[in-house]
Amino acid sequence: MSDLGGAGVTPSFNQSSVSNQKNVSDSSHCDQVDTSAHVFFMLVYSLVFLVGLLLNGFTLKVYFCRAQQASSSVTVYLKNLAAADFLISLCLPIRIANYASSSVPVRRVYCNFGASAFYLNMYASILFMGYVAANRYLKIVHPLGTHILQTVRAAHIISTVTWVFLFAMTSTYVILSLLTEEALPSVPHTVSCDVLHSKQLSLFYKIIHTCSAAIFLLVLVSLVFFYYSTSRRLSVAQQRQPASSGSKKLAKSRRNMLVLVSVFCVCFVPYHLVRLPYAFLRRRCSWSQTFFYLKELTIMVSVLNVCLDPLIYFIFCKAFRAQLSPRRVFSFTQDETPGASTERRSSSGRMSTIRINRKTSTKQTGML
Repeated sequence: MSDLGGAGVTPSFNQSSVSNQKNVSDSSHCDQVDTSAHVFFMLVYSLVFLVGLLLNGFTLKVYFCRAQQASSSVTVYLKNLAAADFLISLCLPIRIANYASSSVPVRRVYCNFGASAFYLNMYASILFMGYVAANRYLKIVHPLGTHILQTVRAAHIISTVTWVFLFAMTSTYVILSLLTEEALPSVPHTVSCDVLHSKQLSLFYKIIHTCSAAIFLLVLVSLVFFYYSTSRRLSVAQQRQPASSGSKKLAKSRRNMLVLVSVFCVCFVPYHLVRLPYAFLRRRCSWSQTFFYLKELTIMVSVLNVCLDPLIYFIFCKAFRAQLSPRRVFSFTQDETPGASTERRSSSGRMSTIRINRKTSTKQTGML
């Protein structure tokens, strides 16, 4: 009986083991994705990294090193937007390294720090684009005065609170990830960093997803509302006085708002449309490849924001346009040239001497 019992138990155990191994192999098979497109992603991210670093580095130089005018609230928001885009550009090499390497330390660095910093700055860009639009809308609503939210002090406070909030959430995620991350003997070609997530981190990750989706929807609805309200005010003003200066200013404001809304929608809407179904359907084996490419492509499109935002700086900030004028650039180059100021002083001195001599000769001629 004991032998029969043992024989009866052993096959059951073997069947259970085989079943578990099959489930594990099926799960790993579903997690495997075709990595042939990684070369394309690396090339695009490398190009965006170079262009974004150049454009936003130049923008920060203009804002912090060359601007001499008094700061305004919209300038404060644009400075923070440029800083967020510059930091996104700095995060791209870690993403490129994650595509190129199958090393466990590289994957851990990317999942714990690179991806966290990338998304922190992406949502900082989203928020500051919303702040710029809200500031311009308040300028339309209160054209003759300054709302309290349009003051430079309020802009600095809002910017600081925004960075602290995003940094606090990101820091909590990183600390929880480092304390509870799962063991990873090898790097699978998975769709995301979920292989490193513990149960506690998965729960907090869902909370972050919910908050970020709410931030995106709030900014998107606000931008649409601002553009719609500006368009309505423009149509009413054109009906009353078609060629008035107020109508021209509203038309310019609507055009600027349209550029902002277009850049926002092109860069961020595709990613957030894919993000929700990806969270629920990516576990299905038949959908894993599709959602991998959709997610990576939409993230790549969202990164293009760092190359398109300088257009927003140019149309929304008069001081920025003034600093880019050829006359200003030439004068700035002359100021950096050694001896340029001395030459200008000596030439002006010679000119003043010539004028004095001419006046003297004229007086002498009159006296004669």
